[in-house]
Formats: sequence, structure tokens, C-alpha cells
Amino acid sequence: MPVEATIDDIVRLELITPFEATDKVRLIVRKLKKLQLIDSHNPSRNVFTIARRPNLDCIFLDPQSRRCTVYEKRPEICRNHPEVGPRPNHCAYQKRD
Repeated sequence: MPVEATIDDIVRLELITPFEATDKVRLIVRKLKKLQLIDSHNPSRNVFTIARRPNLDCIFLDPQSRRCTVYEKRPEICRNHPEVGPRPNHCAYQKRD
């Protein structure tokens, strides 16, 4: 599942500084794409899609432990999962009754 992040999330992840957040969005997008930290930017919603590995895992997910490596700084969508997302209240890893 793609992880969408706002500019505030990008600052909290320390991918850019608060000062850089005041730059034009296109400059931020160019920088983050060059560093391969984002896949895309949706200008109408002003959200960034965090880059994913070839297996579609988030780049911040540890491949061995399957744990988030930026848990304390994670984006809001991750903080509110599974209540918010493409399939509200659905978690693929939730145990079935």
C-alpha cells in the first residue's frame, strides 16, 4: 500500500528542514525524487507518495524485522492506520476471528 505524506510529515521525517519547507513545492519534489525518497507528488492534494522497494514495501520498512525504521517520526497516515487509508478499517495483517 503506498504511503502518502504531507509536507509536515516530510519535515517530521527529517527529509527536508523546516526552512526548506518554505521553498516552492517543485523544488522540494525535485530534491526528494533525486534522492529517491518519493515516487510522486499530487499537486491538487499536495501529498507526496513515499518511495517503495521493488516488492512494493515502503522504503522505511525494515526488510528483515518488517518493522518501521522511522516509527517515532512516521507520517500521519501511518499513525492513523487502519482508520485512514484507501480501505478504512482494513488491516491486511489483522488476525481473523
